[in-house]
Amino acid sequence: MIRPAHLLRVAGLLAASLPAGARLAGGEVMVFAAASLSDALRELAVIEQKATGDTVQLNLGASSMLARQIEAGAPADLFFSADEAKMDELAKAGLIDPATRCGLLSNSLVIVVAADSPLQFRSAADLARTGVRRIAIAESASVPAGIYAREYLRKIGLWDRLTAKLVPTENVRAALAVVESGDVDAGIVYRTDALISRKVRIAWEVPPTDGPLISYPVAVVKGGGNPAGARRFLALLLSPQGRAVFAKYGFRAAP
Repeated sequence: MIRPAHLLRVAGLLAASLPAGARLAGGEVMVFAAASLSDALRELAVIEQKATGDTVQLNLGASSMLARQIEAGAPADLFFSADEAKMDELAKAGLIDPATRCGLLSNSLVIVVAADSPLQFRSAADLARTGVRRIAIAESASVPAGIYAREYLRKIGLWDRLTAKLVPTENVRAALAVVESGDVDAGIVYRTDALISRKVRIAWEVPPTDGPLISYPVAVVKGGGNPAGARRFLALLLSPQGRAVFAKYGFRAAP
């Protein structure tokens, strides 16, 4: 779980960094965030605009792609990654404010099939059955959801047996969409993605104790156009109200 003292420390730093009268600024905040956070962040963006006047613009996609955009100079105020590695890369490049970095959320992996699919799973090993011919996952070399899936499949000895069946996609939402369309037999996505779709059902959920350690860190990007707005929005994400929104969409507190 998130340590309350750490959240309070980060929240205190955010509050101290805001100039007097900066609560209602009406600026634009550019947030680069993992695709799996889409629904929760859209809801929180509405809350933020009503509370502060800030307009939160979301650039959503694979964390690896977003990190490369920030490294190339894209105008980002806040980065919310689906894994620590991408945040580490930006930290090493001196592109984030380390005082604002916080591992906020966690997730788990699930195997999904189309809602009307007859496939039944008693374990992840059923992916190797002959009836499962195509399996969608996010690209496994750089996209966090795909990397997590690869780690899990290697851990249980299935990766080499399944590589010929795997259909890589741009990000986890793209993997979900391919399952929804019926173009593949199954997919490996985050539990939170499966919960927002009526076109798929969860056929198998990876027990958190067996799956990879999934952590979503967030931090203010150095050199952004609206650092005060980024800190205001980050304060909302860290608040009880923000965490309640994430919990509504199935996210867990970070380990």
